[in-house]
Amino acid sequence: MMNSKIYGKLAVTNLKNNRKSYIPYILASAFSVMMYFTMDNLYRNRSLVEKGSPLAIMLSYAAAVILIFSIIFLFYINSFLIKRRKKELGIYNILGMGKGHLGKMLFLESVITTVASIIGGILAGILLGKLVYLILLKILHMGGKIEYRISLASIGMTTIFFGAIFILIFLYNLLQMKLSNPIELLRGGNTGEREPKTKWIMTIIGILCLAGGYSIALITKEPMAALGKFFIAVILVIIGTYALFMAGSIAFLKMLRNKKSYYYKTRHFTAVSGMIYRMKQNAVGLANICILSTMVLVMVSMTVSLYGGLNDVIVTRFPYEAQITSSGINQKEEGQIEEIIKNMTKKNHTVPTSQIRFHVGRFTTVYNNKTKKLDMMAAGDYSNSNAVDLVMIPLSDYNQTEGKNVKLKENEVLLYHRNHKRTHKKSDTEALKNKKVIQLNSISYKVVDELDRLAIAKADTTSFIDGWYVVVKDSSIITSYLKDIYENSNIYDGLKEYYGKIQYSYSFNLNGSRANRAKTEKSIQKQLQKKFANCSIESRELSRESFYELYGGFLFIGIFLGIIFLMATTLIIYYKQISEGYDDRERYQIMQKVGMSKKEVRQSIRSQVLLVFFLPLIMAVIHLAFAFKIITKLLSVLNLTNISLFFMYTVGTVAVFAVIYAIIYSITAREYYKILI
Repeated sequence: MMNSKIYGKLAVTNLKNNRKSYIPYILASAFSVMMYFTMDNLYRNRSLVEKGSPLAIMLSYAAAVILIFSIIFLFYINSFLIKRRKKELGIYNILGMGKGHLGKMLFLESVITTVASIIGGILAGILLGKLVYLILLKILHMGGKIEYRISLASIGMTTIFFGAIFILIFLYNLLQMKLSNPIELLRGGNTGEREPKTKWIMTIIGILCLAGGYSIALITKEPMAALGKFFIAVILVIIGTYALFMAGSIAFLKMLRNKKSYYYKTRHFTAVSGMIYRMKQNAVGLANICILSTMVLVMVSMTVSLYGGLNDVIVTRFPYEAQITSSGINQKEEGQIEEIIKNMTKKNHTVPTSQIRFHVGRFTTVYNNKTKKLDMMAAGDYSNSNAVDLVMIPLSDYNQTEGKNVKLKENEVLLYHRNHKRTHKKSDTEALKNKKVIQLNSISYKVVDELDRLAIAKADTTSFIDGWYVVVKDSSIITSYLKDIYENSNIYDGLKEYYGKIQYSYSFNLNGSRANRAKTEKSIQKQLQKKFANCSIESRELSRESFYELYGGFLFIGIFLGIIFLMATTLIIYYKQISEGYDDRERYQIMQKVGMSKKEVRQSIRSQVLLVFFLPLIMAVIHLAFAFKIITKLLSVLNLTNISLFFMYTVGTVAVFAVIYAIIYSITAREYYKILI
């Protein structure tokens, strides 16, 4: 019967002897705990985040992503550790320690690493939480008066979740040990040294998956379609990456081996032959590094671009400084709205310019291939993926805003297509383009002219997707359609009050300082809310705060997740280098004994390490290059249409990441050299 105290001593001794492996593991675990605690603590701070707000949703999702990622990542890193420990455990087993004794020792080791990770991570989260909180306030352009709080619920949930993760890891290690016999434990660190076969089918699958993912990214033109297709492309690229690293890399290395002019050189001979034997073990790690690197590059470049281009985003969303919209009002009330604008702009030292007033009826349409008609529905009903906005305008408003004197008959219309950069519905567009006649529900209209420009469309900030503007003879036609769709159907009860009547819109710009413009818009908003039930104002300054919250939240979470993915990349690289260093040491020692000089050994090592190390980065950059086009479509849905700005930030992100990656290489390669030589 072994003394119970000896298990504790053995556990501490083992952790000390394996400190090169366990210290980074504990630090990574504590870092994961800190990141989750910080995110969850911010989410629970109700003085900062309102429940149900976009920021609250983003923080909750980010915390869930960190938790799920931590499970995968910590299990993955643990696999390196248990692999290195198998030989040591086998020796203990042969010396007389039963698997029950080994289990007790592993349990105490697990308790030490768990306590150190959870307590260390939560303490670090508490200490650094205030700094992270202040950074978030700065990004969101909020004042520093909001109180920073430490949530006991966050401490409890973090302890429970990560305690459960470490228990599962311990049970996994216990199962690994119980399923292995002493001989397998002794050989555990040296398995997988047979030359892997060339798996041409998997290689072809990898090439086809990558080609499919890249094709989707390149040929997708519709921003709304890009939302769904992007995830399909991502899945194909991930499958393709794993397949090519696991099978394609071996096929490529064997092709290099068959190329005598390249292979029969000292530094290439040992590097290529060694990598062929080791790629079976390397492949998954390299694929993980590639995928994580791609995630960092995509996430950081997108979020930095959105935040950096926020002014462009706001101008894209609001072509005019402000737009006032009211439903079902008369001329007298329209005059009152205009008087409010006149008074408030004067009071707050601003001057309205580029003013434009118009009336519209709003609908959603879907082109019916069978009847060849445009089926009209309530505005905003996008249940059909091919739905497009349709806005009806009285001829009098068109003539007034365009300074023209066009005349139309009852069954005649003017047509203008708003080809918005963010969305594009091909079916309706192709159906209506160059048409002489259009059918709206059951009524046919002759298209007298297809307009090249329309001032009302530019001023119409509420219409932010692709659409058609139809100029009709008079407002009675619009009223008839509104009554038919809204009043004669119970489906749209909630929309009748606002969309079921002709809307009055007043768009304008403002000259003046940003502060004065903001005051003006707030004053107008306050006055309108007092006097009119169905009247609203949309403007740049009134929306700026919500845009900072949304896009600042994206930036904060993008950088936050980028850091944890970068940490994971670093640790995977580190453990891969350490693990391979121990596995390669004997081979390189034999090479020196049979005549290879230290210089030749170093050249061989350097050739192998450089190729293996930078291959994932090169692949990640290639993935990003092919994804660039579809990402610009996704960004356009979020109002960022400045492609050159996104390109600039993407190049900057790649450059910074490459520098960080090179630093990681130099540090981990040094440890690899120390083990080998």
